[in-house]
Amino acid sequence: MSYDDETDGFGSGAGGAGQTRTRLPGGGTGDVYGGARRPARTSRSLVTVVGVVVLLVSAIAFANRGDGAVPPGTTGTAKATTPTAATGVRPVAGRHAGIPAGYAKDEQGAQSAAANYAVALGSVGMFQRDSRHTIVDRIYTPEAAAKLKGPQDSAYSAAFLKRLGLDPEGNAPAGSTFVSRTIPVGTQVEAFSGDTARISVWYTGLIGMSGEGSTDPVRTTWKTWTFDLRWTGNDWKVVQDSEKDGPAPVPGDITASTSDEISQAVQEFGGFTYAR
Repeated sequence: MSYDDETDGFGSGAGGAGQTRTRLPGGGTGDVYGGARRPARTSRSLVTVVGVVVLLVSAIAFANRGDGAVPPGTTGTAKATTPTAATGVRPVAGRHAGIPAGYAKDEQGAQSAAANYAVALGSVGMFQRDSRHTIVDRIYTPEAAAKLKGPQDSAYSAAFLKRLGLDPEGNAPAGSTFVSRTIPVGTQVEAFSGDTARISVWYTGLIGMSGEGSTDPVRTTWKTWTFDLRWTGNDWKVVQDSEKDGPAPVPGDITASTSDEISQAVQEFGGFTYAR
């Protein structure tokens, strides 16, 4: 789901081109569990782990304009949205280490890869060393993964995990559930040239600790995660990635659920394989 202004899987603090970024969760204050109304949107958001310089992809700076028809009653000057209906093309051929794999070598395949990579990088598995290494090896190019794992291990230190309420191994205390999820809302092709692609994923995230007396209750965030991808080993792999806040909608005026309800929902509602 990034370090600095907030310590957050899905963690941000890396800045500038040439930096590989991975998200970490940030601590919030105040316990909203027990039926209290949801607090106003905090300025804290998921942050990206201090990155490692990797090979840059020469991205072509043109916007994807979409080819959808303009709905009746609207002016022709508005940018049409990209169709999201299923095309009939199977987007993913299989799985590797639990992560969807085998994407098509086209724009749709690159979008599907970016969306599912955002989900994996925003997961609870990023807070445990062995599963984090597995995720990074699966998602990044070999060169990027080799440079990234060491700095990540230092960033996910025992002190950092303790601030999130986790033990040195990344486990939540008994009776509590640590939540870290990325939920893609949409994808956009920023650039595509056969073997390389730049894809942006707009997503909402869940991050925090669900448990009695938690001082870091589960909250939402809105971000856009951009991935530079390269076709490597017959699949799309990440060369570098960056993250920014928003777009964010007006927060809803909804009463916060109890800790038990959140924990139960996380355990009972599984995630999806995302496809364009």
